[in-house]
Amino acid sequence: MDGMKQNPEQVAEAIRNAQTIAVVSHVNPDGDTIGCATAMRLVLLALGKDVTLFCDGKIPDTMHFLPGADMFRRPEENEASFDLMLSVDVSDVKRLGGCEALKKASRMTAQIDHHPTNPLFMEINWVNGEAPAACLMILEELKILGVPLTKEIAECLYTGISTDTGNFAFAATNAECFRAMSELMGAGLPLADLNRILFRVKPKEQMKLLGKALESMTFAGNGKIAVMKLTRKDFEDCGALSEHADTVVNYGLDTVGTEMALLAREAGDGKIKFSLRAKEPQRIDDVAQVFGGGGHPQASGITMEGTLDQAVALVLAEMVKKVTV
Repeated sequence: MDGMKQNPEQVAEAIRNAQTIAVVSHVNPDGDTIGCATAMRLVLLALGKDVTLFCDGKIPDTMHFLPGADMFRRPEENEASFDLMLSVDVSDVKRLGGCEALKKASRMTAQIDHHPTNPLFMEINWVNGEAPAACLMILEELKILGVPLTKEIAECLYTGISTDTGNFAFAATNAECFRAMSELMGAGLPLADLNRILFRVKPKEQMKLLGKALESMTFAGNGKIAVMKLTRKDFEDCGALSEHADTVVNYGLDTVGTEMALLAREAGDGKIKFSLRAKEPQRIDDVAQVFGGGGHPQASGITMEGTLDQAVALVLAEMVKKVTV
């Protein structure tokens, strides 16, 4: 797939023809998937739809200021059927987690996503691999559906756009982001307040965990790859949660001379989760795909079985090949 399958009108038509709609975010939810879902909930409510938010994972504490963020739940064993299941910012079916069961419980399925590696796993697929954030696509869908942009919707969309662009600093940030921001500001977005919540205020547990990660940092590939590891004991010692590790990998990429960064952490389910980053012109999504992961050219993820050191050795070997070519 070329990373783009433009079906916004088909998604809109599916929404118009549905009354009960399940909006689904991905596991280990971040600002973009949560922003998409909470914004879409408000859009659908404005259209008179019955909306349920689903996510197989804990919503980060920093996102609870968003309207509807406390309404996410996991599917029940005998979940009622839905006219439409709409996944947002979900790169593949594995990222649905336990919410995959909703596919069978829904009469129609659709998705809005911006990951170039998306395999088009729904009946209706709107995938734009060039969009810096899926929330930009939600803004476009809102206009197609004829729903006014409100302050509350703007807060949700800003959360996704800003977090997925690294506060408008990542290479994928483009003019579309700033055109959207102009619209959001026009709707009354409280920019300074939300920027502080999302990017400046950090819990003590997160700062302690960052210290553990920085202490573990080593370099490979002639200093071009920063490598960090976090064990379950590190999380326990810091009283930290999985969400507290979300942006840690960026510190490795900020180190002088690095082209790539890797953060590997032991998850509560016994698996090893990787956050991978790269500076252009390097890319990391091809490395992620080798191990069944995926994402964006400069930001991807992997979940693997095995011990922490074994998993890191495998992934790092693929990364070293890229910087020594």
